[in-house]
Amino acid sequence: MTASVDEQVRDLAERIVAGHPGAVARGISWCEEGGERAEALLAALPSRVAPVVGLTGPPGAGKSTLVNALVREYRAAEVPVGVVAVDPSSPISGGALLGDRVRLDHDPSDRGVFFRSLASRGATGGLSNAARAAARVLSAAGFGVVVIETVGAGQAEVEIMRVADTVAVVLHPGAGDEMQALKAGMMEIADVYVLNKADRPGIGDLKAHVAALLRLGEHAEWVPPVVETVASERRGIGDLVEAIRRHQDHLAGGAGASRAAAGARSEVRRLARAAFDAAVREEEGGVFARLDTGELGEVEAGRLLARLAAGRVASEAGEREG
Repeated sequence: MTASVDEQVRDLAERIVAGHPGAVARGISWCEEGGERAEALLAALPSRVAPVVGLTGPPGAGKSTLVNALVREYRAAEVPVGVVAVDPSSPISGGALLGDRVRLDHDPSDRGVFFRSLASRGATGGLSNAARAAARVLSAAGFGVVVIETVGAGQAEVEIMRVADTVAVVLHPGAGDEMQALKAGMMEIADVYVLNKADRPGIGDLKAHVAALLRLGEHAEWVPPVVETVASERRGIGDLVEAIRRHQDHLAGGAGASRAAAGARSEVRRLARAAFDAAVREEEGGVFARLDTGELGEVEAGRLLARLAAGRVASEAGEREG
């Protein structure tokens, strides 16, 4: 980096630590863009200390309403909250389909709340690649807790456990089909079960589904508590905050170290895949240019040569990266 860019990074890092909202927004934008500037900024910021709470679950569970209620609960206790909402990406622009502040209902003059929508951009598990970095920026800015709300992409949501310290799986009555689809991964990711819209018919069936899942993990070191909420009325939100606090105490007792290590390994793998994918994109044009018309015809016909072409791309990309 040039001296001027290095100075920009230091200046922005200082302003983020001072808690300037504009600097926080710009820092997250840099992280979304990626590259050396983003890496330098993250290196200049203090290590994350704010706990990260991930909210995930099927569409229609009321996650956004629950985020609103959580923010109000934390702010009532004077805890500053940063919210990262990972939204589906536009297939055309690549941007988030839902914009900043569309869903969060709070006093815009309250500097104790910061909300940012990030586009998932096809990232694994419905998570934006910038979500982890955004949490780091928000922690450096002094926010006491960071809440990440994910897209709600089914089983692939297991990736949230590599970013969040505490994962709350949000379900709602009538979600029996979603429960069946999520069952394979839910015991891995849920630190807290939130049964939202608990005033609706079917809550008994939902509780029975969750109880059956919990019986499978009876001997686990941490048994996820089940919290019933009606987020639209802020009922049960205090119980949810308490359940989150108890899980954070559990992590502080030693369980958090292995989880942090797993998250670090996941991040390294993600970055390695991203680097390799970028190398493949650069190489594939040259490989296909070297295929003659007859070979391309074989590829179009769906024969094995497509695998050969893919092998060439991967091999040449690997050599270049090496």
